Amino acid sequence: MAGVLEHLTGSQKKHAMPRQTPGTDKILELQSAKEILAEVFGVGISDVDEMIQNRFNEAVSKEAALEKEGLWPAEFALQK
Repeated sequence: MAGVLEHLTGSQKKHAMPRQTPGTDKILELQSAKEILAEVFGVGISDVDEMIQNRFNEAVSKEAALEKEGLWPAEFALQK
C-alpha cells in the first residue's frame, strides 16, 4: 500500500505545469469562462463573444451619457 501512495505522490511532483508568459494565465481564464458561458446558455463561443461585446458597448454608452451630463461614472480607476 505504501508503494502505491509513494507512486501517486511521486507522479504528481514529476508533472509540473510549464512556465508561461504573464498574460497567458488571463487568456486561459477568459477562454475557460467563455466555454462555461457557452455551455450554460447552450450557445456557441461566437455568441458568447457577441454577448460580451454588447455588454461592453452598453457600458461605454452609459458612461458617455453620464459624462455628458457631468456625472461621475459608477466605476473609475486611478491612473499613474
